[in-house]
Amino acid sequence: MLVLGGNGFVGSHICKEAVDRGLTVASLSRSGRPSIHDAWVNNVIWHQGSLLSSYSWTEALNGVTSVISCVGGFGSQSYMYKINGTANINAIRAASEKGVKRFVYISSADFGLANYLLQGYYEGKKAAETELLTKFAYGGVILRPGFIYGTRNVGSVKLPLGVIGSPLEMVLQHAKPLKQLPLVGPLFTPPVNVTAVAKVAVRAATDPVFPPGIVDVYGIQRYSQQGAT
Repeated sequence: MLVLGGNGFVGSHICKEAVDRGLTVASLSRSGRPSIHDAWVNNVIWHQGSLLSSYSWTEALNGVTSVISCVGGFGSQSYMYKINGTANINAIRAASEKGVKRFVYISSADFGLANYLLQGYYEGKKAAETELLTKFAYGGVILRPGFIYGTRNVGSVKLPLGVIGSPLEMVLQHAKPLKQLPLVGPLFTPPVNVTAVAKVAVRAATDPVFPPGIVDVYGIQRYSQQGAT
Protein backbone atom coordinates (compact mmCIF):
# COMPACT_ATOMS: atom_id res chain seq x y z
CA MET A 1 0.00 0.00 0.00
CA LEU A 2 1.23 3.50 -0.86
CA VAL A 3 -0.01 6.46 1.21
CA LEU A 4 0.38 9.84 -0.48
CA GLY A 5 0.97 12.50 2.14
CA GLY A 6 1.68 9.82 4.73
CA ASN A 7 3.56 12.07 7.13
CA GLY A 8 0.69 14.52 7.63
CA PHE A 9 -2.08 14.53 10.23
CA VAL A 10 -4.46 12.12 8.50
CA GLY A 11 -1.77 10.31 6.54
CA SER A 12 0.27 9.35 9.59
CA HIS A 13 -2.80 7.81 11.24
CA ILE A 14 -3.50 5.87 8.04
CA CYS A 15 0.07 4.56 7.94
CA LYS A 16 -0.16 3.50 11.58
CA GLU A 17 -3.49 1.75 11.00
CA ALA A 18 -2.07 -0.12 8.00
CA VAL A 19 1.07 -1.15 9.91
CA ASP A 20 -1.07 -2.33 12.82
CA ARG A 21 -2.93 -4.58 10.36
CA GLY A 22 0.33 -6.14 9.23
CA LEU A 23 0.32 -4.56 5.78
CA THR A 24 3.36 -3.54 3.78
CA VAL A 25 3.20 0.26 3.82
CA ALA A 26 5.06 2.97 1.93
CA SER A 27 4.55 6.73 1.99
CA LEU A 28 5.31 9.47 -0.51
CA SER A 29 5.47 13.10 0.58
CA ARG A 30 7.47 16.22 -0.14
CA SER A 31 9.33 16.03 3.17
CA GLY A 32 9.82 12.26 3.45
CA ARG A 33 10.20 10.57 6.82
CA PRO A 34 8.54 12.42 9.73
CA SER A 35 10.38 13.43 12.89
CA ILE A 36 8.15 11.47 15.26
CA HIS A 37 9.66 8.47 17.01
CA ASP A 38 6.69 6.09 17.29
CA ALA A 39 7.52 2.44 16.63
CA TRP A 40 5.26 2.17 13.58
CA VAL A 41 7.37 4.77 11.73
CA ASN A 42 10.17 2.22 11.37
CA ASN A 43 7.80 -0.15 9.56
CA VAL A 44 6.97 2.31 6.76
CA ILE A 45 9.06 2.82 3.62
CA TRP A 46 9.43 6.61 3.29
CA HIS A 47 9.74 8.10 -0.20
CA GLN A 48 10.36 11.79 -0.79
CA GLY A 49 8.94 13.46 -3.89
CA SER A 50 6.28 15.73 -5.35
CA LEU A 51 3.21 14.71 -7.30
CA LEU A 52 3.72 17.86 -9.37
CA SER A 53 7.18 16.83 -10.60
CA SER A 54 6.28 15.20 -13.90
CA TYR A 55 5.98 11.64 -12.67
CA SER A 56 9.55 11.54 -11.32
CA TRP A 57 8.08 9.86 -8.22
CA THR A 58 6.29 7.00 -9.96
CA GLU A 59 8.90 4.38 -9.01
CA ALA A 60 7.19 4.45 -5.60
CA LEU A 61 4.23 2.77 -7.35
CA ASN A 62 6.21 -0.32 -8.36
CA GLY A 63 4.51 -3.41 -6.97
CA VAL A 64 1.76 -1.37 -5.30
CA THR A 65 -1.81 -2.71 -5.46
CA SER A 66 -3.58 0.09 -3.56
CA VAL A 67 -3.08 3.82 -3.01
CA ILE A 68 -4.56 6.21 -0.45
CA SER A 69 -4.16 9.94 -1.10
CA CYS A 70 -4.31 12.47 1.72
CA VAL A 71 -2.73 15.19 -0.40
CA GLY A 72 -4.32 18.62 -0.11
CA GLY A 73 -3.87 22.05 1.38
CA PHE A 74 -4.77 25.70 1.56
CA GLY A 75 -3.24 28.86 0.08
CA SER A 76 -3.94 31.04 -2.94
CA GLN A 77 -6.76 29.96 -5.24
CA SER A 78 -4.30 28.74 -7.89
CA TYR A 79 -2.19 26.89 -5.33
CA MET A 80 -5.25 25.22 -3.81
CA TYR A 81 -6.38 23.99 -7.22
CA LYS A 82 -2.89 22.69 -7.96
CA ILE A 83 -2.34 20.84 -4.68
CA ASN A 84 -5.90 19.51 -4.27
CA GLY A 85 -6.63 18.95 -7.95
CA THR A 86 -3.63 18.66 -10.25
CA ALA A 87 -1.42 16.76 -7.80
CA ASN A 88 -4.10 14.15 -7.12
CA ILE A 89 -5.04 13.87 -10.79
CA ASN A 90 -1.37 13.15 -11.58
CA ALA A 91 -1.38 10.45 -8.90
CA ILE A 92 -4.62 8.88 -10.11
CA ARG A 93 -3.43 8.73 -13.72
CA ALA A 94 -0.04 7.31 -12.79
CA ALA A 95 -1.61 4.69 -10.53
CA SER A 96 -4.01 3.67 -13.28
CA GLU A 97 -1.15 3.34 -15.77
CA LYS A 98 0.80 1.20 -13.29
CA GLY A 99 -2.12 -1.20 -12.86
CA VAL A 100 -2.99 -0.27 -9.27
CA LYS A 101 -6.26 -2.00 -8.32
CA ARG A 102 -7.73 0.31 -5.68
CA PHE A 103 -7.39 4.05 -5.02
CA VAL A 104 -8.85 5.85 -2.00
CA TYR A 105 -9.01 9.64 -1.97
CA ILE A 106 -9.53 11.63 1.24
CA SER A 107 -11.68 14.52 0.01
CA SER A 108 -13.87 16.87 2.05
CA ALA A 109 -17.51 17.48 2.84
CA ASP A 110 -19.18 20.46 1.20
CA PHE A 111 -19.61 23.37 3.59
CA GLY A 112 -21.78 25.57 1.39
CA LEU A 113 -20.79 29.09 2.41
CA ALA A 114 -17.12 28.15 2.39
CA ASN A 115 -17.12 27.27 -1.28
CA TYR A 116 -16.77 30.71 -2.85
CA LEU A 117 -13.99 31.69 -0.43
CA LEU A 118 -12.12 28.47 -1.13
CA GLN A 119 -13.00 28.09 -4.79
CA GLY A 120 -9.65 26.61 -5.78
CA TYR A 121 -9.83 24.12 -2.90
CA TYR A 122 -13.23 22.73 -3.84
CA GLU A 123 -12.77 22.91 -7.61
CA GLY A 124 -9.49 21.04 -7.24
CA LYS A 125 -11.05 18.34 -5.10
CA LYS A 126 -14.02 17.96 -7.44
CA ALA A 127 -11.69 17.61 -10.43
CA ALA A 128 -9.74 14.93 -8.58
CA GLU A 129 -12.94 13.12 -7.62
CA THR A 130 -14.12 13.13 -11.24
CA GLU A 131 -10.79 11.75 -12.42
CA LEU A 132 -10.86 9.01 -9.79
CA LEU A 133 -14.38 7.88 -10.62
CA THR A 134 -13.38 7.75 -14.29
CA LYS A 135 -10.05 5.94 -13.95
CA PHE A 136 -11.09 3.69 -11.03
CA ALA A 137 -14.77 3.06 -11.69
CA TYR A 138 -14.67 -0.27 -9.84
CA GLY A 139 -11.88 0.32 -7.33
CA GLY A 140 -12.08 4.00 -6.49
CA VAL A 141 -13.39 5.23 -3.13
CA ILE A 142 -13.84 8.87 -2.09
CA LEU A 143 -14.12 9.64 1.62
CA ARG A 144 -15.75 12.98 2.44
CA PRO A 145 -15.22 13.73 6.12
CA GLY A 146 -16.09 17.15 7.46
CA PHE A 147 -14.41 18.12 10.70
CA ILE A 148 -11.57 15.75 11.62
CA TYR A 149 -10.26 15.74 15.17
CA GLY A 150 -7.58 13.79 16.96
CA THR A 151 -3.95 13.96 18.01
CA ARG A 152 -1.48 15.78 15.79
CA ASN A 153 2.26 15.23 16.01
CA VAL A 154 4.33 18.42 15.95
CA GLY A 155 7.95 17.36 15.96
CA SER A 156 8.25 14.94 18.85
CA VAL A 157 5.28 16.45 20.67
CA LYS A 158 1.75 15.06 20.47
CA LEU A 159 -0.93 17.75 20.61
CA PRO A 160 -4.54 16.75 21.34
CA LEU A 161 -6.51 19.04 19.08
CA GLY A 162 -10.16 19.50 18.29
CA VAL A 163 -11.48 20.61 14.94
CA ILE A 164 -8.40 21.11 12.78
CA GLY A 165 -7.48 21.10 9.16
CA SER A 166 -11.03 21.69 7.98
CA PRO A 167 -12.15 24.24 5.40
CA LEU A 168 -14.42 25.80 7.99
CA GLU A 169 -11.49 26.45 10.30
CA MET A 170 -9.72 28.46 7.62
CA VAL A 171 -12.87 30.33 6.65
CA LEU A 172 -13.57 31.38 10.23
CA GLN A 173 -9.97 32.51 10.65
CA HIS A 174 -9.84 34.59 7.49
CA ALA A 175 -13.41 35.77 7.05
CA LYS A 176 -14.59 37.15 10.37
CA PRO A 177 -17.74 38.74 8.88
CA LEU A 178 -19.06 35.24 8.24
CA LYS A 179 -19.27 34.74 11.98
CA GLN A 180 -22.16 37.21 11.98
CA LEU A 181 -24.20 35.02 9.64
CA PRO A 182 -26.44 32.18 10.75
CA LEU A 183 -24.55 29.04 9.82
CA VAL A 184 -26.95 26.26 9.00
CA GLY A 185 -27.24 23.12 6.93
CA PRO A 186 -23.88 21.66 5.88
CA LEU A 187 -22.15 23.26 8.85
CA PHE A 188 -23.92 20.81 11.14
CA THR A 189 -21.93 17.96 9.61
CA PRO A 190 -20.81 15.92 12.63
CA PRO A 191 -17.09 15.72 13.41
CA VAL A 192 -15.25 12.43 12.92
CA ASN A 193 -12.19 11.10 14.69
CA VAL A 194 -9.06 10.76 12.58
CA THR A 195 -8.71 7.13 13.67
CA ALA A 196 -12.13 6.39 12.17
CA VAL A 197 -11.09 7.99 8.87
CA ALA A 198 -7.87 5.96 8.91
CA LYS A 199 -9.66 2.70 9.66
CA VAL A 200 -12.16 3.16 6.82
CA ALA A 201 -9.50 4.34 4.37
CA VAL A 202 -7.36 1.25 4.94
CA ARG A 203 -10.37 -1.03 4.69
CA ALA A 204 -11.52 0.65 1.47
CA ALA A 205 -8.03 0.23 0.01
CA THR A 206 -7.68 -3.44 0.90
CA ASP A 207 -11.16 -4.99 0.96
CA PRO A 208 -12.13 -6.02 -2.59
CA VAL A 209 -15.83 -6.04 -1.70
CA PHE A 210 -15.81 -2.51 -0.29
CA PRO A 211 -18.16 -0.68 -2.69
CA PRO A 212 -16.66 1.97 -4.98
CA GLY A 213 -17.93 5.53 -4.96
CA ILE A 214 -18.46 8.28 -2.39
CA VAL A 215 -18.62 7.72 1.38
CA ASP A 216 -19.93 10.67 3.41
CA VAL A 217 -19.26 11.33 7.08
CA TYR A 218 -22.18 9.14 8.16
CA GLY A 219 -20.83 6.29 6.05
CA ILE A 220 -17.37 6.79 7.56
CA GLN A 221 -18.86 6.54 11.04
CA ARG A 222 -20.86 3.45 10.11
CA TYR A 223 -17.95 1.60 8.49
CA SER A 224 -15.55 2.50 11.31
CA GLN A 225 -17.91 0.97 13.86
CA GLN A 226 -17.97 -2.34 11.99
CA GLY A 227 -14.38 -3.06 13.06
CA ALA A 228 -11.51 -4.37 11.03
CA THR A 229 -12.16 -7.01 8.43
